Amino acid sequence: MAYKDLREFIDELEKRHLLKRIKTPVSAELEITEITDRVSKFKDSRNVALLFENVRGYDMPVLMNMFGSYERMALALGVEKLDDAADDIREILKLPYLSFKNRMSVLSILSTAHKAINFPKYVKNAPCQEVIEVNPSLDKIPILKCWPQDGGPFVTLPLVFTKNPKTGKRNVGMYRLQKYDSKTTGMHWHIHKNGAENFRDAQADGSEKIEAAVAIGTDPVVTYAATAPLPRDVDEMVFAGFLRHKSVELTKCKTVDLEVPATAEIILEGYVSTNELRREGPFGDHTGYYSLADDYPVFHVTCITHRKNPIYAATVVGKPPMEDCYMAKATERIFLPLLQQMIPEIVDVNMPLEGVFHDCIIVSIKKSYPMQARKVMHALWGMGQMMNVKMIIVVDAHVNVQDISEVAWRVFNNIDADHDLEIVHGPLDVLDHSSPMAKWGAKLGIDATKTWKEEGHSREWPDEISMTEEIKNRVDNIWSSLGIA
Repeated sequence: MAYKDLREFIDELEKRHLLKRIKTPVSAELEITEITDRVSKFKDSRNVALLFENVRGYDMPVLMNMFGSYERMALALGVEKLDDAADDIREILKLPYLSFKNRMSVLSILSTAHKAINFPKYVKNAPCQEVIEVNPSLDKIPILKCWPQDGGPFVTLPLVFTKNPKTGKRNVGMYRLQKYDSKTTGMHWHIHKNGAENFRDAQADGSEKIEAAVAIGTDPVVTYAATAPLPRDVDEMVFAGFLRHKSVELTKCKTVDLEVPATAEIILEGYVSTNELRREGPFGDHTGYYSLADDYPVFHVTCITHRKNPIYAATVVGKPPMEDCYMAKATERIFLPLLQQMIPEIVDVNMPLEGVFHDCIIVSIKKSYPMQARKVMHALWGMGQMMNVKMIIVVDAHVNVQDISEVAWRVFNNIDADHDLEIVHGPLDVLDHSSPMAKWGAKLGIDATKTWKEEGHSREWPDEISMTEEIKNRVDNIWSSLGIA
């Protein structure tokens, strides 16, 4: 289903007993983080979304952990399980070879693809502009200080809208905002991100600023879309319409030439100076470590609009598992069909929660020629944000990459350190603290597939131990009489 706004999603969570309203007074400084962190680590029904209704010093409630489980992430995307979110992509990718003979199949799939594309709709009377503050102040918003060494409070779930000054194309990214004072924040867009590219293009044009708008508290699919690793020219709002099977409603900002989600809870309008940097950070990040302080551009707030009685949506990141891990898992499943389209030997992938998106990916492949695992490693490292992956483990097609124990057994038993490790140098995530140099370093590929003679393994490779099907069936037939649960 497509939720019309965040509030409808909250209602659905509550109906399913997946949300807890917290009425006890709590502080936006550290306390909400500690409560949320504990809840996010629960592996049972206690892991729920949290709506803090009594935040000391503020009138706004704070929503946390809404995506913080496989169940809630799937519910946010309107599917039964995360793999289902990729079904429309799989259908479109079934487009057959173009010929007169299969013309009806082609037309059918093209029709499906056309119906799946839902372009944004533009509206004038938007809930996000029920209240317009021409003398804005961030002090009214319960912006969280998440961890003790953080450089200040941070907006942690912002959808940052900009336009490229050369092409006019919209970009929506999720870049944290450190609050400096009532009207300015940092703009933490990494060098590899499209928002930073728009910023650099504005600098190159000699502009003194680039307009920006920040949406907080959108419907869950729109929020997720801002995190998706889309190609440069794919509009995140079109992608959100594709996922939710319904167009995203946008409205024109009051003081900047940008459109934002009409049903968002809060909109911050303003600009980023192209000739101003300010110290930003440290920040307790999704790696489980603090990202260090550095200089970043400054966002100046010129207007705030919001709904009546707005809800402030936020998140906290840190040692996994946390809410952002499940958003990354959605990306893993949604983009798997596209990955398979470009690298067809891929059977499945798993980006373990402990790898926090970019540190590890496990890949199973249908191996049909020597050194194919190496080919897959380098193909992945050459694809968009995959360039940041520090470790790629490749296993054979029959290996269940979702079973970490099985993968570990394969790696520990199958590799020869002299022949099966591939070390390369290249870009790394800006948040990576382990490499001697910032933004780049060494990356490891592990070929845990069965090594072929053509790959230099002259010895006989032994068979895996397994029981015969005959004996398995005989034991199945007598199992109930054995008295074993």
